[in-house]
Amino acid sequence: MPDAQSRLSFAIDLAERAAQVALRHFRSIDTLTIETKGHQDLVSNADRDVETFIREEIAAAWPEDGIVGEEHAPVESGNGHVWVIDPIDGTANFVRGIPSWCVVIACTFEGRTEVGVICEPSSGETFSAARGHGAFVNGKQIRISGATSLSEGSVGTGYSSRIEADGVLTAIRELIAGGGMFFRNASGALMLAYVAAGRLIGYLEEHMNSWDCIAALLMIEEAGGTIMQTDPATVIDHGTMVVAGGPGVYAELETIAFRAFAKT
Repeated sequence: MPDAQSRLSFAIDLAERAAQVALRHFRSIDTLTIETKGHQDLVSNADRDVETFIREEIAAAWPEDGIVGEEHAPVESGNGHVWVIDPIDGTANFVRGIPSWCVVIACTFEGRTEVGVICEPSSGETFSAARGHGAFVNGKQIRISGATSLSEGSVGTGYSSRIEADGVLTAIRELIAGGGMFFRNASGALMLAYVAAGRLIGYLEEHMNSWDCIAALLMIEEAGGTIMQTDPATVIDHGTMVVAGGPGVYAELETIAFRAFAKT
């Protein structure tokens, strides 16, 4: 994508401004309007406000581009570019005052992620990547963990109540049996960003929506990691299984995922 750097600069600036909008809501959580269908299936007026802000900014700057987000209807692309956004990943944390949530913005071209940004305002960290140009946090280049054994660190594990729990329970059992340990903070995007930064050695989840994962999967690749490749034709609309980690542990993680998440 020839204009990847300009889109990256735009996305970083937009994610950081959107995060400040979200942060103002976070500091006034007693005034939030929250809809719930279960512990994880939450949405607030903050999610909708932040997504509306992001969509308006994208439409003004890149009017021919499509937009897919968690809270509003998609906008069709006229040029192959589609922005994929999660206004607040980690809403269950957000509405309970837990400072572990982020704003996620990715830009794809013909289904392949070219730009990814994740802004976590509570920590002041912005993770970013453009294909072929490396991955960074606050402008400092990051690298994947060099672990060669599951015993050398923690593996992020995600779970959605919209799917059966058998898969993740099997994955956690196999991970522990292999000498590893699991980590979960209720924000899949952040956990994947932590993999890119070498803080976690890998990540496993049976299914993630595109707005939760594609930005950070690009970061992991650009940081020297390995991911289960996504299908450009389906990932934006239908999501994907996620397996990611450093080259030294990826094969073990993939084996665990296939055993745990295989459908009989």
